[in-house]
Amino acid sequence: MQMEATDAFDISKEPEHIRKMYGEGTQARQILIARRLVERGVRFVQLWHGAGQPWDNHDDIEVNHRRLAKECDQAIGALLKDLKQRGMLEDTLVIWGGEFGRTPTVELPTPGSNAGKINGRDHNNHGFTMWMAGGGVKGGHVHGATDEFGFKSVEDVVHVHDLHATILHLLGFDHEKLTFRHAGRDFRLTDVHGHVVKAILA
Repeated sequence: MQMEATDAFDISKEPEHIRKMYGEGTQARQILIARRLVERGVRFVQLWHGAGQPWDNHDDIEVNHRRLAKECDQAIGALLKDLKQRGMLEDTLVIWGGEFGRTPTVELPTPGSNAGKINGRDHNNHGFTMWMAGGGVKGGHVHGATDEFGFKSVEDVVHVHDLHATILHLLGFDHEKLTFRHAGRDFRLTDVHGHVVKAILA
């Protein structure tokens, strides 16, 4: 396994035009390696963008998020194109997102927690975006919307349990039957909640 892993992580074996398609930088390299791992039968690959929590900007959010998006935008597009060209996208579910959005209003200075520039925004668990591609998801579909301020989901609201139920469904699992035993009881990953969001299924 270790010998095969060495091969998968060696992107120098990719044609130059493929490496250029993904672009420069650590994130581009990671995303290209993810494709190489999936191509070799790895069932689950998780990528983390940046060291620490680079997207957690409480100041200078516009500048920082623009820079971070630039670091991964080209490579994400390349991954989807590459998977599709190789006939792998329909069997590969790509998920991108984080666990919270940002408030539509600026964050006021708090001693010890931010620099007080009033150009950042706080965490917002009431309205945030995730996107999925391939693996049984309807292409080009936008599901749900926030209120006019972008603060709270109000249309076709998807709870995190619904998201998990949908992901499990796309992976071939019934979230109501997939249980694990803990302390003598059976538990579900979606607790006693969760509905598959059928509107996004292809």
